[in-house]
Amino acid sequence: MQPQAKRKTKKASAASIYLKTGCGYFSTIKSLQLFRTRREYEKCQGSKKLVNTILGCADDALAGTVACNPHLQMLHGHRVALRADLENLRGKVALISGGGSGHEPAHAGYIGKGMLTGVVAGPVFTSPAVGSILAAIRAVRQAGAVGTLLIVKNYTGDRLNFGLALEQARAEGATVEMVVIGDDCAFTKQKKAGRRGLCGTVLIHKVAGALSEAGCGLSAIARKVTAVAHTMGTLGVSLTPCSVPGSRPTFQLADDELELGLGIHGEAGVRRMKITSADQVVKIMLDHMTSHSNASRVRLKSGASVVLMVNNLGGLSYLELSVVAGSAVRCLESRGIHIARVFVGSFMTALEMAGVSLTLLLVDDELLTLIDSDTTAVAWSQPAKVHVSGQKRVRESVAPKEEEEEESFPFRAPATPYMRAVLEKVCNTLLNLQEELNDLDRAAGDGDCGSTHARAARAIQEWVESKPLPPYPSQLLSALAKLLLEKMGGSSGALYGLFLTAAAQPLRTDDELATWSAAVDAGIDAMMRYGGAAPGDRTMLDSLCAAAEQLRALKNPQTNPLKVLTKAVEEAEAAAESTKHMEAAAGRASYIGSSRLNRPDPGAVAAAAILRAVMEGLQGSPLNRSSFRMAT
Repeated sequence: MQPQAKRKTKKASAASIYLKTGCGYFSTIKSLQLFRTRREYEKCQGSKKLVNTILGCADDALAGTVACNPHLQMLHGHRVALRADLENLRGKVALISGGGSGHEPAHAGYIGKGMLTGVVAGPVFTSPAVGSILAAIRAVRQAGAVGTLLIVKNYTGDRLNFGLALEQARAEGATVEMVVIGDDCAFTKQKKAGRRGLCGTVLIHKVAGALSEAGCGLSAIARKVTAVAHTMGTLGVSLTPCSVPGSRPTFQLADDELELGLGIHGEAGVRRMKITSADQVVKIMLDHMTSHSNASRVRLKSGASVVLMVNNLGGLSYLELSVVAGSAVRCLESRGIHIARVFVGSFMTALEMAGVSLTLLLVDDELLTLIDSDTTAVAWSQPAKVHVSGQKRVRESVAPKEEEEEESFPFRAPATPYMRAVLEKVCNTLLNLQEELNDLDRAAGDGDCGSTHARAARAIQEWVESKPLPPYPSQLLSALAKLLLEKMGGSSGALYGLFLTAAAQPLRTDDELATWSAAVDAGIDAMMRYGGAAPGDRTMLDSLCAAAEQLRALKNPQTNPLKVLTKAVEEAEAAAESTKHMEAAAGRASYIGSSRLNRPDPGAVAAAAILRAVMEGLQGSPLNRSSFRMAT
């Protein structure tokens, strides 16, 4: 027996440690169960949360919101937040909402003049306590409110707890009413429990707040928002589940799956489907929301005017959110729907769930005025008060100046076949180096240096095949600069674009060999001026500067151009190789420890390879000084 007792003590001690470090978990919403073994604890580590303690995270979150907003106050002894200016409530209807935590910025983010008076927060995904709801009602009544409207999302726990608080408040003589909002469009057949309350509830907060601010009575506000809720619908889709702090994810999705029609508490949805394009996902969502076979549909007709809310469920990137928003606008407009306003952001989340919900609200001018009314609530996103549909979304770009006519050049240097040969050689070289450059870049960057240069090479190849080359060197370099800036991308595209743009300027007046040396120097100066790097910083400048030093010999009329160019290439290659001994001082590599940088810089290697390709592309040309000038 003694050994068993020791083991139990040891397990309890380990569990206590896990709890103190914020790693306990709820096996159900109401009962706390500690991890029995380290293995069980480790299974939960995919659901990390940045909290102080699991039991206190809801309190800490609400207190943090209040600490950052001087217009809010906590109600002592309760998980309740209220407007700090309750004295301005006298003679008006107070609006109280709330529910489980984990939906931030709902609900406390919508407290303010023109929206909610206060909110009552429960633990994560759990209804708030009856006593706290009643305390909030008492506080606004004492402040002089003529009545209190409770705005409740349609979940059993919320209905029960808010309903019980309402009955107790009425027993005390308070004037209280409650509206239950259900805007879920997921279930095609009516459920006895009704539609779940989702992100559309935020629009109800706004409409009710505007009516209260305008002095409307309690019954009138309740009737109006109830009618508005019947013309609204919401549907969500998720790429991942979420997890209550300390708990495992609520459901599992394969890498190629998404869930349609899920709730905001991690409940699984009504349909599991394969990942497809954002356009297709949005179409499926809108089809489901408006289908005549769906008893909870939004009754849209062509010509209807709507407010669209694109809500981040918590973990979706804003890039994806914008893609989805654009898809929704295009899809609705293609169906003849007029979009009056679009709200895009995080309005009612489900912790870290990577998903999005769409809310549609049918509106007329009167309702739109209420939605447009001012509010001080910090989480309310106020778009421009103009209709979205019917606006011109594209402005014509300014046409580039026509290429300078041949007569504007004081010399004649027609295009030669060597220009094309050089470009072809450079492109083939970069394509062949793609994997090598990527491999070098993995140690110091994001592993795409070769891919970026290969993208530039393919763009140049397409350009060379599609049109005649510009006849003059300055035009050729300028055209290449524009092409790389548009097609290459990244910092490499910008640096090459800078180099070529600056190098083209000296060549506008003549194309003597000495001018080519000056052109290279001008390009390097521009890269250093705007890029911030210098020789010795472990960048492509190390190769280019080594070559430039040799190319200055072209200013001497007695030199052999081929020998100068050959020497310049050799020095560039040697400089590129020497970068493996340098400590990076610029670019992404500067953030990497020098001990990990034991191979040459990929940008320097690429620059040296380009110079060799140029030299090899010119090898068939008659390389005396006059013919070399004509060839280049």
